[in-house]
Amino acid sequence: MIIAGPCVIESPTATLEVAQALQEMARELALPLIFKASYDKANRTAVTSFRGPGLAGGLEILARVKEEVGLPVLSDVHQVAEVEPAARVLDVLQIPAFLCRQTDLIMAAAQTGKVVNLKKGQFLAPWDMGAAVDKARSGGCTKILLTERGSMFGYNNLVVDFRSLPLMRELGCPVVLDVTHSVQLPGGQGSCSGGQRQFIPFLARAGVAAGVDALFMEVHPHPDRALCDGPNSLPLKEVLPLWRGLRDLHRFLQGL
Repeated sequence: MIIAGPCVIESPTATLEVAQALQEMARELALPLIFKASYDKANRTAVTSFRGPGLAGGLEILARVKEEVGLPVLSDVHQVAEVEPAARVLDVLQIPAFLCRQTDLIMAAAQTGKVVNLKKGQFLAPWDMGAAVDKARSGGCTKILLTERGSMFGYNNLVVDFRSLPLMRELGCPVVLDVTHSVQLPGGQGSCSGGQRQFIPFLARAGVAAGVDALFMEVHPHPDRALCDGPNSLPLKEVLPLWRGLRDLHRFLQGL
């Protein structure tokens, strides 16, 4: 499965165009797809950074993606008060990595009955996510995804320890590899994060080879003009050849 879309909702038109393009690619390759875009980037480095249209406006646009494009949708929730309105639209509620220890937030998301995607904090060992899973299960959630998005490796750098993938699967949940945030350089440009998007295909192929259940990637038609996470976003024009290779690799491994 693929989870993909722009980092943040920049406009209704741009969001729908990317969703339609991704839908066409996924159909061509027979890949299950969940569309991802954030209605609010609440953890931007600088107070002046673009955050998105906000809860109400963002959910309205994501509802259009569901209705007009026909894709399930995922977005981040940051506060307990966001969970109920978000759950009316979203198919997957995502707990951001920085908030993966927030008990009340996880419990509120779990109680909606929706799929909950718990992103592993950059500061946590993979087995530490067992506590987050326990919180979600205690809230009644039985549909939990665990996402690896890199671990802090000194200042302004991340690294993926591929041992985390089988270790998190031992917690009894499908495992997702976020191949774009894993190449992020947090705070690497001073007032915003940098990134090394040239390494996205390598991490994606390694993740499929390691047997992940899904890949998460942020894509943008023009990453250098993106309003958030451009340096670690995959150009839209590179998506189809990458997905085709990943699908073929997965099929090959399934046949071994």
